Amino acid sequence: MISNLNVQDRFNKELPADPTTENGRRKVMEACFSYVKPKATANPRMLHVSPEMLDELGLTATDAQSEAFVQVLSGNEIQPGTNPYAMCYGGHQFGNWAGQLGDGRAINLAEVEHEGKHWVLQLKGAGETPYSRTADGLAVLRSSIREYLCSEAMYHLEVPTTRALSLALTGDQVLRDALYDGNPEYEKGAIVCRVAPSFLRFGSYEIFAARRDAKTLRTLVDYTIKHHFPHLGEPSKETYLQFFKEVGQKSIDMVMHWQRVGFVHGVMNTDNMSILGQTIDYGPYGWLEGYDHGWTPNTTDFAQKRYRYGTQLQVALWNLNQLANALYPLIGQTEALEAALKELSDGLEPARLDMMKSKLGLFEADKNDAQLVEALETVLQRSETDMTIFFRNLADFKKDGTANGLSLIANAFYRPDEITGALEEEWKAWFMKYEDRLEQETKNEGERKAAMNGVNPKYVLRNYMAQLAIDAADNGDYSVLDELFDLLKLPYAEQPDNEKWFDKRPEWAKHKIGCSMLSCSS
Repeated sequence: MISNLNVQDRFNKELPADPTTENGRRKVMEACFSYVKPKATANPRMLHVSPEMLDELGLTATDAQSEAFVQVLSGNEIQPGTNPYAMCYGGHQFGNWAGQLGDGRAINLAEVEHEGKHWVLQLKGAGETPYSRTADGLAVLRSSIREYLCSEAMYHLEVPTTRALSLALTGDQVLRDALYDGNPEYEKGAIVCRVAPSFLRFGSYEIFAARRDAKTLRTLVDYTIKHHFPHLGEPSKETYLQFFKEVGQKSIDMVMHWQRVGFVHGVMNTDNMSILGQTIDYGPYGWLEGYDHGWTPNTTDFAQKRYRYGTQLQVALWNLNQLANALYPLIGQTEALEAALKELSDGLEPARLDMMKSKLGLFEADKNDAQLVEALETVLQRSETDMTIFFRNLADFKKDGTANGLSLIANAFYRPDEITGALEEEWKAWFMKYEDRLEQETKNEGERKAAMNGVNPKYVLRNYMAQLAIDAADNGDYSVLDELFDLLKLPYAEQPDNEKWFDKRPEWAKHKIGCSMLSCSS
């Protein structure tokens, strides 16, 4: 038993449960969850624990070093007074209704309260559930490292996200086909303990609307508002509409943050969209290296590129349309929902322009700013240009003409020899316009640089960096994991001792599995 956990379960006490308690694959009707116990692991070992999340939960380093901590967070023991469960939900996957999905490899252990905050502890990779379909419900070390590092990195980037408490090896071997190419191999099993105020997602509501189960839908929506949107007041059609509007804005704000830092989720299905507007389910994600609106890290999406960087905002809106359809039985007002969606849609371009202007250090109004941003995005994609390095270095540009723009960003180009002739002239022309535009700014150089460095990170979890941590961990070396975890706590700081991580993707990583090619098993 982890003695200092203040367990305060409510999801599995206030919502309808699946009456069948045996752990077999099945359709679960008129229930929000199924009780299920994690699968026992052979020889669990804790690899890493987030000190920040320990503190959030009211736990100490001493707690994290206990045998009980290892056993509970690897699924080997059940915390007394708890009743673990897997959630039922559906979803649209790559634009098509997939029916019942649910927590196929996630098990909610308990809900915890500390200092006025409520958290759900969820194990990812802890075994089969009624929603596992043909899968084993397990996870491997590489995907677990990626989830653990990225969720905490996103938090420090100030991107809304679920968190991670711990990363453990299970001692088991798990068979995985990394690229779905018919070549499965055994890999080290691992479990991440994810933490969030809730793991409800759009698909949690879609499943009941699709089944015309208005009773359970209303029960779940009322529960959600009561515990996560209490300021909206008592349930009513107007409350449900305001609930949708708020979820919509939170979702758009989240994706705008993704765009700001160059994050690509890779699989924006409606079952991967948090109702709280938090980044959830870190699978085949990646960070833009070369600035490219068409890039996606997901091999499954290479042909369609539905979830590429440049479409993430539009996909969020599409997903919100599906949520609106799911909530319609409770609201019954087509025009009101359509108006809410239109308001969100109309706000996309102005909000994106404001975000891009912040990255450029432009804070005054100018009618030509949209054209300036468009011209930049065009020239950025003429030759492979590193997004993170470009925007970070741009903060050193001087509006008095003493700093040459191209020399400032030279190390952002993957092929510097391509920046000649017409392309070089295009870059020079853009910098001239940028210099002219900066003359309108009232912030001094120091203030502008500080503001730009506050939105343009110096360090992100580049795909090759995560792979280096994975490769080392596969060989029993966890020093890279430790180093990156600490590095990514201060993504906007200079960190002179860590300059080696402020560099372009190495050539070996351009086409390496795990760096540029990822699947849903990643």
